[in-house]
Amino acid sequence: MCGRYTLKATAQKLAEAFVDHANVPTDMPPRYNIAPSQPVAVIANSERHQVEFFQWGLIPSWAKDPKIGNRMINARSETLAEKPSFRTAYRRRRCLVLADGFYEWRRNSDKSKTPMYIQLEDQVPFAFAGLWEVWHSPQDDTILSCTILTTEPNDLMTTIHNRMPVILPRDAYAQWLDPNEQKPDQLQALLKPYPAEEMMAYPVSTVVNNPGHDVPECVQPVAEV
Repeated sequence: MCGRYTLKATAQKLAEAFVDHANVPTDMPPRYNIAPSQPVAVIANSERHQVEFFQWGLIPSWAKDPKIGNRMINARSETLAEKPSFRTAYRRRRCLVLADGFYEWRRNSDKSKTPMYIQLEDQVPFAFAGLWEVWHSPQDDTILSCTILTTEPNDLMTTIHNRMPVILPRDAYAQWLDPNEQKPDQLQALLKPYPAEEMMAYPVSTVVNNPGHDVPECVQPVAEV
């Protein structure tokens, strides 16, 4: 599961991280608590080579109601090739979802939950593996939407949750963004847990529990109770 994340890096750091794949806007405000249904920064395999903003929550092209996207913020990487909602996008419409950290809620022995902030050890921006779609309403409105892929947890994430988002290594970006159709067996090896030793996690304030709170306090470390 990945239901909240951050993209607070400067435009310069984002440009450095994705220099070979897209032009990065210079006016992107820092985001500390990105939530489903909001516009999120992506690089699609559309040959436009620029950062775009898609709605988080994939709406299949055949959907009658765009609200279906509320249930499709994540897609299990193990079953992408089989699920009607994702199998065509997996072959044809892939994207990088830009991030520099994400949240997960760790269940405690007293059944309470502690929000944890997870990022790379070097704290640089990275990309979740994503899929995207184009949906047209009967009124001919168009919505570009996306989903974040998940996989089994690594050793770090096992202590927090039973799933984790797929973080792609930089050397996989080019293949993931190839605009040509690819078969699942060409891609599946990319969808694996990121190395635990290259990640870090710490508890943060329950300020982040409210998606309306998009403030630096969301990522500030707090002492364990």
